[in-house]
Amino acid sequence: MRKTFPASGQARDEVLNQLRSFKQDDADWSGGRVPLFVFKGSGAAAEISQDAYNIFFTENALGRTRAFPSIQRMEQDIVEMALDLFQAPDEASGFITTGGTESIIQAVQTCRDYERAKRDDPTHRGNIVMAYSGHPAFDKAAGLMDLEVRRVPCGLDYRVDVSALECAIDANTIMLVGSAPCFPYGVFDPIEDLSAVAERHNIWLHVDACVGGYLAPFVRQSGRPIPAFDFSVPGVSSMSADLHKFGFAPKPISTVFYRNPDKAAHHGFEFHDWPNGRFATTTIVGTRAGGAIAGAWALFQHLGRDGYTVIASELMTGIEAYRAEIEGIENLHVLGAPELSIVAVGSNKLDIFRIAEIMQGQGWVPGLLQSPKALHRMMSMLHVPATPQYLADLKEATATVDAESGKGAIISAEY
Repeated sequence: MRKTFPASGQARDEVLNQLRSFKQDDADWSGGRVPLFVFKGSGAAAEISQDAYNIFFTENALGRTRAFPSIQRMEQDIVEMALDLFQAPDEASGFITTGGTESIIQAVQTCRDYERAKRDDPTHRGNIVMAYSGHPAFDKAAGLMDLEVRRVPCGLDYRVDVSALECAIDANTIMLVGSAPCFPYGVFDPIEDLSAVAERHNIWLHVDACVGGYLAPFVRQSGRPIPAFDFSVPGVSSMSADLHKFGFAPKPISTVFYRNPDKAAHHGFEFHDWPNGRFATTTIVGTRAGGAIAGAWALFQHLGRDGYTVIASELMTGIEAYRAEIEGIENLHVLGAPELSIVAVGSNKLDIFRIAEIMQGQGWVPGLLQSPKALHRMMSMLHVPATPQYLADLKEATATVDAESGKGAIISAEY
């Protein structure tokens, strides 16, 4: 039976207690049992971002130019600080969005409109060339804009096959995509090699750093090697990076950046022909949470480079220990050589999905890959304290599956 609208209201405590009861069946994300969706840097970072969000709980970023100049100021500060972080030239610019998918859709739309203007063809239908491991947000963007996506294979190292990518380019190619890192395998595509291809063919190169953008620079600053991936690479035209991942900001907030004003000029939307006059946005959505912007701004100010680097170093130390333990478990191995926080674990002998089913029975939400089959975790500081118990349960599940006689898994991979 359909739920009916309440005839009268309930007491505040009663309503809040109902909300708390709703969460009883949710997965224990705070205990590190969810492999994605939620991110933690430190307790202090979480507190200041939540406090900042609440200060701007009511403000709407749609009104930042007319009613809330504080929001506009914080957005500008965030973009400028991020451009500095990503080694962008002076003429580069950027925009706040509500998530990685929106950042990617905006970048694709900007590229499409730039190409149409360059070709003097307002209906040009182009194509995007990218790795099999690239994020589905590009396919979503292409579906919305009637573009073609051409996915090419990854090499044995799980990075895009640059030769295959170059062979897929034709006269209608408008964008190449590289990931830093890709979500499935956690490895960086060779952005410098993709840059050379992009410059050779005069094609827009977008770097999807939604996962790694606000982690990789600080991992590098901690002394660990990170491949070049940002605007220091000359062929990079645009970048996307999520603040609500390893920027640790409240959801939803992301960023998208453009190397030069000629490209960025095609980012926004403007419309006049209706009763209320000029309508202009730099996002697909209209209303946006002012609190998410305040939370991101507060974190940049509170942590600074040094604070983010401390978190990055602690996180990577935990991940390196986790990877070493995985390699010591018989029949399991890490896929490739991931640079940051994503670790995929496969098996050449056992049904890894069956292992995942057993882990699920022990209260872990399994992250899975379907090609090749693997366990998948995007680790933050939520996961480091949970690693000993996770590994103990993983070892037990692996031994159980090794002793089973061909029992098949029912579970399937889902993002």
